[in-house]
Amino acid sequence: MGRCSAKTTRRRSSRDGEGNRSHQPRRKRTETEMQMTRESEFDHLVDDAGWFEDFQQGQRMRHYRAATVGELEGSGPAKQVMNTAQAHFNDHYLVGSPLGDGRVVFGLATASLVYGLVSQDTAEHAISELGWSRLRFRAPVHHGDTIEAFTEVLATRPADEDEDAGIVEFRHWGRNQAGKIVFEGDRIALVRRRPSLASGNDA
Repeated sequence: MGRCSAKTTRRRSSRDGEGNRSHQPRRKRTETEMQMTRESEFDHLVDDAGWFEDFQQGQRMRHYRAATVGELEGSGPAKQVMNTAQAHFNDHYLVGSPLGDGRVVFGLATASLVYGLVSQDTAEHAISELGWSRLRFRAPVHHGDTIEAFTEVLATRPADEDEDAGIVEFRHWGRNQAGKIVFEGDRIALVRRRPSLASGNDA
């Protein structure tokens, strides 16, 4: 049985306030990345799902794993980057506030956690990350909250510089144990084509 349940739905027409998605400038592929797209003797060690051809516009996934936020993920990153917002490291600062009692998890730690949870299903055959955008932190996350992750495929297209790979645009979001969405973000990745199909392009 697969790690996540997926169903195809109509693509959502609503977007954020700007109404457009921005794209990162295309960089030239390195020789190492080009080699990674070709059939490898180690392909049998990775999952047989998650190739470029497996993603379809409008496809949605609920990822199998969830994670409970602990002290390490919560306050650690805020202190490491010297984030000066007390809400991240002062237990009593938010008592009685609309954000809830206790420390609030550093937003980028929440984003990283969600991206980690989706990676097994969306990055198994990724060659490189082309960009993250439109990060939205929709509700506070506190220590002890459990986050699960979801994905929608926004678009797929060929990679102009590599016929053995394609570009996939994802929207990821995370929700807590109460069913409230706490984070959303868009991501673009360069993903290998299935080797048998990629090698057929060379014929």
